Amino acid sequence: MIFPRNFPAFPIIFCFALSACSEPATNSTPLGGTGDVPSLIKPELGNFGIDLSQQDPNTKPGDDFFRFANGKWLDEFELPADRSNYGSFSVLGDRSDERVNTIIEELSAAEPAAGTIEQKISDYYLSYMNTELLDERGIGPLRESLAKLAAIDSREALVEALGRSQLEATASPFGWYVGADRRDPDRHQLVLSLGGIGLPDRDYYLLDTEQYVNVRSEYVAHIERMLGFAGIENAAEKAQAVLALETAFAENLWPRADRRNRDLTFNPMTYAEFKAAYPAMDWDAYWAAAGITEIEDLNVSFPSAMAPIIALVDSVPLDDWISYMSYQHISNLASVLSQEIDNENFHFYSTVLNGVPEQRQRWERGVERVGSLNSLGEAVGQIYVQKHFPESAKQQMQGLVENLRTALANSIASLDWMGEETKKEARLKLESFRPKIAYPDEWRDLSAIEISRDDLFANARSVREFNYADEISRLGKPTNREEWGMTPQTVNAYYNSSFNEIVFPAGILQPPFFDPAADMAVNYGGIGAVIGHEMGHGFDDQGSKSDSLGVQRNWWTDDDRANFEKLTTALAAQYDQFEPVPGYFVDGNFTLGENIGDVGGLSLAYRAYKLSLGGEEAPVIDGLTGDQRFFLSWAQVWQRKYREDALIQRLTSDPHSPSEFRVNGVVRNFDEWYEAFDVQPEDALYLAPEDRVRIW
Repeated sequence: MIFPRNFPAFPIIFCFALSACSEPATNSTPLGGTGDVPSLIKPELGNFGIDLSQQDPNTKPGDDFFRFANGKWLDEFELPADRSNYGSFSVLGDRSDERVNTIIEELSAAEPAAGTIEQKISDYYLSYMNTELLDERGIGPLRESLAKLAAIDSREALVEALGRSQLEATASPFGWYVGADRRDPDRHQLVLSLGGIGLPDRDYYLLDTEQYVNVRSEYVAHIERMLGFAGIENAAEKAQAVLALETAFAENLWPRADRRNRDLTFNPMTYAEFKAAYPAMDWDAYWAAAGITEIEDLNVSFPSAMAPIIALVDSVPLDDWISYMSYQHISNLASVLSQEIDNENFHFYSTVLNGVPEQRQRWERGVERVGSLNSLGEAVGQIYVQKHFPESAKQQMQGLVENLRTALANSIASLDWMGEETKKEARLKLESFRPKIAYPDEWRDLSAIEISRDDLFANARSVREFNYADEISRLGKPTNREEWGMTPQTVNAYYNSSFNEIVFPAGILQPPFFDPAADMAVNYGGIGAVIGHEMGHGFDDQGSKSDSLGVQRNWWTDDDRANFEKLTTALAAQYDQFEPVPGYFVDGNFTLGENIGDVGGLSLAYRAYKLSLGGEEAPVIDGLTGDQRFFLSWAQVWQRKYREDALIQRLTSDPHSPSEFRVNGVVRNFDEWYEAFDVQPEDALYLAPEDRVRIW
């Protein structure tokens, strides 16, 4: 999922979801024609693109379609000890990691010249792998910065320290990023947000379920141990103070459904208006410490929460702020310190919160560090696509995107709940969708990042400082529509409302999503539904608030918006009933955008699939009709298992529904699914026709 470069606010970019599976075929057989499986090449999965051996034939499709398609795998697959969840996306993610690791090893063996991007990739990775040196240095790299925090002796010094928090990897309840202005996407705007908590969501601080009470207790013990690594005295008492301060933040943070509401989170104002609205803090000093000296205007994401949190800057003892920032500083940088410190951070954030007993192998974590978007990921991606992405796949994806665009155009034309005035704007937005496929046309210049083989901590700081300088340099400059929010090797996809673009990295263009050798129904049920999902984000409950140019404005008539909200409210109510863990329910409003994307995306993919048949009947393959293969493909994409603790965390922090309900919650709204699998009123997933929600 894509987030702003520096602070986990709630950006106006929507992702498909994290998960995937397999090796890309290099055959250029077109996706179209009769739907026959090519005779000279074989799909990676099964005989036509679906692994039928993973099914549970004892489960009726109408009772649990997710299990019907994946039940044998769900029963037999054991989660790796280093994973909180695992599924088809994970398989592709592992493949991507292995390929990137090979790239790095080959670069290292070639002994690249100093100063080249190849040298930077190789040495950053090697510095991460040198655990002996990291253990020798221990907490040493933080001694100076922790002493600087401990020296805070006034409210003025505190404000300046909060201003430096993003650059210095400490912590603050205030966070910001520079993004596209929602009123004018061709210019950058400063966005001020709120957060600063160490637990996944405000619920972890405010609710007294047994799970959350236990987590808070473990959190305090963890903070104490982390402060102890730095030799900080009275660590137990200070750990309690950190929890109390973060709880005060949480009490004022908005509920998660409100945090994704674009109407509520869009509050632009001039800098003078901003300072007048929140005069209790020296904002000139804050921004100057952040390195930002000229601000015309900004967007305040959560205005009603600002004043209460600003009051904490004045009222909470300085020692408590120092303890909070010190702990977060150690935690934020634990992965580039000794294994002892890193393992403790892993213990809380992965074992306690997600139930994961073991860390991933060191090389896997090194690949993630070097190959991430805000590191050297684009440089790695440039090599990745040369080695692992066939250009024929890009051409086929372009054809699929256009088929889905036609399907959505036909859907808009046939809607009975939307009037012509709104349809005109909807068509204009659809025509303006810009697809980006596989990799950027322009690569990010990373040459200014200094990397050495023997100093991981300095390397991480160099990357952070590079990204920070890039962030603040954007103010006053036009936006760049050629930039990507994911690396080519990422197994995911996203929609960016400000640029009205849909983006599909090379990493996701593999089976089970996309296989040139697979049956046409399988590709439409896989990558076709992904394309439809991202297009659907342009018309979901939040994406529909921006027009064809990416400008946030209301282009709907009141009646049409009311009709749309009637449908989306019904969909949210369906998902509110899902209980993946006893006592913990899906939040239908929080997950609404993604659920609309799933229901709408599958609908559009089905329509496009039918168009691709050219009026002909789809062949029966291995006893399965085209419609059956289409829906089974969607279910196969979402094959996934979770640890219970991880699933509870996802319910509070992830706007995507758990995989089970991305299958069962979607197909039960499709008349065609009922017909394909002879689903009857007595079946568990059955919805009466009048209760089924079909938006597009």
